[in-house]
Amino acid sequence: MAQLKDKIPPSNLEAEQATLGALLLDWEAVGTVLRYLRPENFYSLQNQKIFGAMLRMYNNGQRGDLITITDELRASNELDAAGGPGYIATLTDTVPTSANVEYYAKIVLEQSTRRDLIKISNQIIANSHDEAIESRAVLEEAQKLIFDLTDSNHTVSYKEAKDIVFSTIDMIEKLYQNKNGFTGIPSGLHDLDTMTSGFQNSELIIIGARPSMGKTAMALSMLQHICIKQKIPAAFFSLEMADMQIMQRLIAAEGRIPSQKLRTGLLSMQEMQRMADAAGVIYEAPLYIVDAPNMKLLDLRALARRMKLQCDIKIIFIDYLTLITSENTLLPRHEQIAEISRSLKSLARELNIPVVALSQVKRDAEQKEPTLADLRESGSIEQDADVVMFIHRERQKSTGEGEIPLGIETKLIVAKQRNGPIGDVDIMFLPSYTKFENRAHEQ
Repeated sequence: MAQLKDKIPPSNLEAEQATLGALLLDWEAVGTVLRYLRPENFYSLQNQKIFGAMLRMYNNGQRGDLITITDELRASNELDAAGGPGYIATLTDTVPTSANVEYYAKIVLEQSTRRDLIKISNQIIANSHDEAIESRAVLEEAQKLIFDLTDSNHTVSYKEAKDIVFSTIDMIEKLYQNKNGFTGIPSGLHDLDTMTSGFQNSELIIIGARPSMGKTAMALSMLQHICIKQKIPAAFFSLEMADMQIMQRLIAAEGRIPSQKLRTGLLSMQEMQRMADAAGVIYEAPLYIVDAPNMKLLDLRALARRMKLQCDIKIIFIDYLTLITSENTLLPRHEQIAEISRSLKSLARELNIPVVALSQVKRDAEQKEPTLADLRESGSIEQDADVVMFIHRERQKSTGEGEIPLGIETKLIVAKQRNGPIGDVDIMFLPSYTKFENRAHEQ
């Protein structure tokens, strides 16, 4: 008996009938039910057909009742498959009121989700037995199926103005008491933070530059402030540099030790002490580094979700966007990049944290200030990003025989900001430490 029960897909026909009956009693409740259900969420084919007819009428601005829904099913040659007029008439007998329609809909969705999980599990088992499919591919497909199901179960809702007013006033009062004016995560570059109010949750921020202009140095300078100074948990996905190279740069910036000396090991006793002090401070920082060349988009999203759950990261840096590998490798490259940028924006919204991605600009921009049109591979990056900024400075030149300049004036161009002003920010690049700092501070 238990074995027979296990083979029956999870379903609750009473809840399905109660949902449809409630809609026949109160047509306005269709909008509520649509937050949770689509025709395929119903187990009974009859109920699928009836809800599908209701959905068509609702989308066409028509009101549904016993007569109009029966006519709609008859016109689409689905009346017999829907159980006929007699079955439709019995639906209102199963529910005395439409007051609990949302509760019924949630039960139907719960059972539908369980059926989908069983279907996915069976597919994973079948793929696992197929020797022609690599285990890595099976694992990726399993993650994708689960996450697709998770995304499809996200319900869209609304809030009343009176609910939003109180939370908004509360936020403004906190800012008033704080006096720093930043609603997001501060980057440490004062003029930039003044312009953006910090990196905001749910936003995709793009930092673009020509090769060797300091994109990674900019990201690490921001990380140094966020993780080491502010103790805010952050993740750094490095698709280009090894984790030890990243740590070497952080130690150089934090200890103000020339990078070249760290690479060669030719350090003075004072510099050895500063290196030890810097390492101690970084050791305590809530920084999580992912060293993964050729990382797939699916893996990045899965790991970001896990780090948000386990480490409560508040911001993600990705170095850099065009090195992420798309799942759909057969697509043209610009379409792959479009998929990646859309996915990163979706990830920022899902995790409700800022996602900062570095991006190359076209080499055509070598002799001029870069613009939005210079973003490589795809115009969708410009479209999906909430903030786009470019690093612009002169190529590094030595001041004498092998001498490195103390600081290079650099312009950070905020070319797009969906919710704020655009403009230029003057900062300094310190080549010895491969670090960016506030210009006023340096002077």
